[in-house]
Amino acid sequence: MAIATINPTTGETLKVFLPLKDEEIEAKLHLASQTFQHYRHTNFVERSHWLLETANILEREKTDLGKLITLEMGKTLKSAIAEVEKCALVCRYYAEHGPNFLADVSISTDASRSLVKYQPLGVILAVMPWNFPFWQVFRFAAPALMAGNVGLLKHASNVPQCALSIEEIINRAGFPQGVFQTLLIPATQVADLMGDNRIKAATLTGSEPAGVSLAVASGKHIKKTVLELGGSDPFIVLESADLELAVSTAVTARLINNGQSCIAAKRLIVAEAIADRFEEMLLAKFATLKIGDPLADDTDIGPLATSKILADLDNQVQIAIASGGKILTGGYPIKEGHGNFYPPTIIVDIPLDHPIAQEEFFGPVALLFRVPDLDAAIKLANDTPFGLGASAWTNNLQEQERLITEIEAGAVFINGMVKSDPRLPFGGIKRSGYGRELSTQGMHEFVNIKTVWVK
Repeated sequence: MAIATINPTTGETLKVFLPLKDEEIEAKLHLASQTFQHYRHTNFVERSHWLLETANILEREKTDLGKLITLEMGKTLKSAIAEVEKCALVCRYYAEHGPNFLADVSISTDASRSLVKYQPLGVILAVMPWNFPFWQVFRFAAPALMAGNVGLLKHASNVPQCALSIEEIINRAGFPQGVFQTLLIPATQVADLMGDNRIKAATLTGSEPAGVSLAVASGKHIKKTVLELGGSDPFIVLESADLELAVSTAVTARLINNGQSCIAAKRLIVAEAIADRFEEMLLAKFATLKIGDPLADDTDIGPLATSKILADLDNQVQIAIASGGKILTGGYPIKEGHGNFYPPTIIVDIPLDHPIAQEEFFGPVALLFRVPDLDAAIKLANDTPFGLGASAWTNNLQEQERLITEIEAGAVFINGMVKSDPRLPFGGIKRSGYGRELSTQGMHEFVNIKTVWVK
């Protein structure tokens, strides 16, 4: 795949980058390894200062950075600016809380002194996706750099300018040269990188095949990985729910980022008793959405990131129709112009035993299912190989407890949409991956949790 900026709104190729040569990759690996030897001995005050300055730059330049995000992958400008603001938030969070998360923990044993110490591992490779080209990187970088690690970024090939911009921002913030570097390389070179002894661990956010590939390569060399992969998140609405709030949130949760989010509400599972009303309200809200130029203030839905994503999504929709599904709205690519536009789409009546009912639709397509009761809702929610997040809507406390306990996912949100928050661990189970990002747990993924015993 070419490493290039291709405007998804127009299809125009704006800038093409040559992949790094072997000697250039070697130079970056050498710099990262050498930098770690002294960066690991910097103190928390220094690292916090650099992270806070990173946040300041992000906040000052959020509009220009947002435009770059929109130009490369097509999300609306307002959502791109919000993404940059969230990156500043995570930098401030770890600047403030990182020292406490990494402080020695004394434990009483038969020793004179025993404790747990957290120490950095070294060079960490981050393989990141295009859908949140700044946020996905900073939610790795902020805790990793605060812990004393250094980072190498292999970003998605369609957001090279975002990748280079992130490196430049971190350098401008005052971090030592080599603490964070971007590698403009194809995905085929990742496996070889994992064989290099200077790389100690890796994290990947992306597709299931990409996760499998990295896990295999890392396993051969016994290196730690964190994987955040796909999701087919359920959005369950039961009879006691605030229906108006549930419907409006379902629209946001399904169509966030033009529908291209791993934690989007992809399967709407609604109790039969309220399903007609839910469907009617959902259709009405979908009809008001404006599709168009993502730089315009009043646009709700921009283009999909690439022409391949558009084709893959439409293929899934056609399979759903062939399996017996019925289109309520949308269901076809928008042919006018040259952009990768797909309208907000609702599909009902997909047979539950058809494989398409369990797949992840990475675009503005909602699958709507009706269930008779809570037992059926939980069963359907779990009937997927994924287990990233789940949103459930009910004001019945007993139902809430069953949903929290029985849904198989890394996160369950009651009466709210699934989202990532620096204060809470984020990650999935089953084929949605393993390990956690954010909060204390995310920071501890890439440190040596060292036991110390002294007598």
